[in-house]
Amino acid sequence: HVQLVESGGGLVQAGGSLRLSCAASGRTYRNVSVGWFRQAPGKEREFVARINWSGDSTNYADSVKGRFTISRDNSKNTVYLQMNNLKPDDTAVYYCARSWGVTTTLGDFDSWGQGTQVTVSS
Repeated sequence: HVQLVESGGGLVQAGGSLRLSCAASGRTYRNVSVGWFRQAPGKEREFVARINWSGDSTNYADSVKGRFTISRDNSKNTVYLQMNNLKPDDTAVYYCARSWGVTTTLGDFDSWGQGTQVTVSS
């Protein structure tokens, strides 16, 4: 049973950058993917980015393309989300989660971290 812990959130001005980390404990499988999702107050949890464990397959939400980059470090069992040119609309709690296979559908992710708060001021 994998356990995920997010870190790296904080307060940043618009145009600034943050790097989120998702550290996983437990076994890692070759067909596992890790996704980042976010949820703002009053809104549904939405997909942000996904990466498979080999790092050769990624997906991004249209709203973050060109600004966010997802990556992984297999030796550390960690997935990162580099967020550049942040906007106030990026303010949300960010969660990482695990899925099997290639998917960006929220319901296909079965293990979730507790989330880390990202606040972008104008």
